[in-house]
Amino acid sequence: MLVSLAAAIVMVLTLAPVDGADAEKPPKVDFTLTILHNNDGESELLPRGEDDQEGGVARFKSVVDREKVEARTNGKGKKNKRDVMMVSSGDNFLAGPEFTASLADGVFYDAIALDAIGYDAIAIGNHDFDFGPDLLASFISEGFSDPGTPPYVSANLDFTGEPVLQALVDSDIIAASTVVKKRGEEIAIIGATTENLPFISSPRNVIVNAVLPAVQAEIAEVEAQGIDKIIFISHLQDIDGDIALATQLTGVDVMIAGGGDELLANDPSELLPSDGPGDIFGAYPQIAVDADGLQVPVVTTSGQYGYLGRLVVDFDADGNVIAWDGGPIRIVGEAFADGVAGDPGLQAAVEAPVAAFVADLATQVIGVSEVDLDGRRSAVRSVETNEGNLIADSQLWQAQQVDPEVDIALQNGGGIRNDSIIPAGDISLLDTFDMVPFPNFVTIVPDIPRDQFKEILENAVSRTQPGDTPGGTGRFAQVAGMTFGYSASGTAQVLNPDGTVATPGTRVQEVVVDGLGTVVTGGAVVPGEAIDIAIVDFLARGGDEYPFRGAPFDIIGVSYQQALTNYIQGPLVGTITAADYPEGGEGRIVELP
Repeated sequence: MLVSLAAAIVMVLTLAPVDGADAEKPPKVDFTLTILHNNDGESELLPRGEDDQEGGVARFKSVVDREKVEARTNGKGKKNKRDVMMVSSGDNFLAGPEFTASLADGVFYDAIALDAIGYDAIAIGNHDFDFGPDLLASFISEGFSDPGTPPYVSANLDFTGEPVLQALVDSDIIAASTVVKKRGEEIAIIGATTENLPFISSPRNVIVNAVLPAVQAEIAEVEAQGIDKIIFISHLQDIDGDIALATQLTGVDVMIAGGGDELLANDPSELLPSDGPGDIFGAYPQIAVDADGLQVPVVTTSGQYGYLGRLVVDFDADGNVIAWDGGPIRIVGEAFADGVAGDPGLQAAVEAPVAAFVADLATQVIGVSEVDLDGRRSAVRSVETNEGNLIADSQLWQAQQVDPEVDIALQNGGGIRNDSIIPAGDISLLDTFDMVPFPNFVTIVPDIPRDQFKEILENAVSRTQPGDTPGGTGRFAQVAGMTFGYSASGTAQVLNPDGTVATPGTRVQEVVVDGLGTVVTGGAVVPGEAIDIAIVDFLARGGDEYPFRGAPFDIIGVSYQQALTNYIQGPLVGTITAADYPEGGEGRIVELP
């Protein structure tokens, strides 16, 4: 295990001779492990950036192959043993144009890439459940040449309620942890997945247990086997979650985080051309202190196959970590001195067919926009945007084709994924997949009482401010068929696990629904008829903690991507006008003092 900070200070102080005696010798390195890692690949398989010189899974594999060789051969002649491992900290695929290529072609291109890269273990992230447990099971069992190599790990997920995934547990393809041998040394890799999984993805009957007790119990299990080198790979949504967890854990040597896309670097020269010094979250590695006062290096990468993390860890003969070093390796093309060519095998098997599919989507122009459309993550999760209005309008219109009595539509900001401003000009089918890529279907939830409707809106604005209870800003709602005003200074609503209200919210102050008039004024609900809501099925089932509490709903069989396409080609007659969708929106959502 790791030496404590106090012990390290003592060790340094004893280096000076005392009364002529020899200084205490520094600890001797017995084993050096290079940990190569990434997270949040999220189906970003293709090169991007200026002249496609950044990223790309084929280049990523080339760098991994090079670093594996370097890790095993560097320092030949030294007495200590050396080896390397490769791990992923989750979100190994994501809905979007690239993953749609997999669904269309019946081939899991992401799995082909992961298989070729050669991982020792893969953590399960929230987006790995976005298409439900059945697709995740198929991805793991059918996408790899040898299922179980690598194993998928998560100590806090219980799969007994999902037979297809439990079968993989029974076959040791999914496990709480795995043990790998490197140069005769046994190393345990323990996984964990965010406790917010039920609210932000679609795990169905997978039970999500608390991370801390599950991981500490698994540490005890592997330590009982005599294993003294433990690596923790997790998808807790941000590196701060890992650092906080470290303070309560004992026995972990290294923590590799996922889900937050934080960029750790020690030198701006390590960055991709599209990243700058201002994008750096902090040094690589971050240092946490565990429950025993021991230092634990914590690392992550910013994802999308743009960086390969490389952490070199020295162990003594007792399994104590006595030194570490490393940093991110940027993935760039041959136009740069440190660039590489893509692996030919992955270029042919993955990048070429995916690129052809995406290129075909880009040629299918469905309309034109007179105005820039704002789908930036920072915007759609906090304020009204014209792209958010467009998407919400499309769902309201689509639902009203089935039931003209539907009153309003809500679109969570987390379901809008392009994270960019789409410039005025042609709108292609590819743009619609970029905007709304998930397997979400337009759904009608009828007869929601006004009190509950206010609670739904309170949930939408309950994570807008620093200090709000963690749980995701993706719940912020873009709206159609209504306007509302909220005060960020009001009390944030807090929900119980069953969706009932633990702490009432006071942020939603004014709500006016087209055709129904005022529903909330001065923070008080105005009595009146119930509200019929168009929304995606993910939210109707309680995703992002939307408190529908099991209310019956009807899925109309049109995905939200199809609804957007239909709306642009139908009522808008192919033109998104600046008058209908002005930059900054039209005042549907107002932040009050």
